[in-house]
Amino acid sequence: MSVLLKRLHKEIRDLEKEPLVGISLEPKNPDKPYDWDAIIDGPEGSPYEDGRFQVAISIPNDYPFSPPQMRFLTTIYHCNINKMGSICLDILKNKWSPALSLQKVMLSLSSLLTDCNTDDPLDIQIAKHYKDNKESHDEVSVF
Repeated sequence: MSVLLKRLHKEIRDLEKEPLVGISLEPKNPDKPYDWDAIIDGPEGSPYEDGRFQVAISIPNDYPFSPPQMRFLTTIYHCNINKMGSICLDILKNKWSPALSLQKVMLSLSSLLTDCNTDDPLDIQIAKHYKDNKESHDEVSVF
C-alpha cells in the first residue's frame, strides 16, 4: 500500500475514533479516498451560525507532502473565500506541513468562519467592509 493510501486510511480511522463536532468529513469512496466531502456547521456566535457549508476536497498524489485542495461549494460572503469557493488559508498554501491532517484543516476552516483574516483576503472589498463596519458586514453575512 502506498504512503498516500496508508496516511488516508489512518485519517479515516482517526475520524471514526474522534468525530469532529459541527463538521462532517468523509471520503466519497473509502476504497479510493482521493475525493472527500465535508460539511461545516456555521460556528455558534458567528454570522454563519445557522448555515451549513459544503466543502469539496481533493487529495493530491503527493499528500501529505502537499496540501489538500479545497473549495467551498456553498456560496458564502467572506473575505477569505471568493465567489468560486477558493479559500485563502495559509495552511493550504505556504504554511502546509505533513504533520497537519484533514481534521486539523477542517478545524482551521471552521475557525476562519469565526474570525476572518483581513490581512490576507481573497476579496478586498469584503475585507474592507469587515474592517470599516463589522456590524454591517455581519448582517450581510448572515446565512
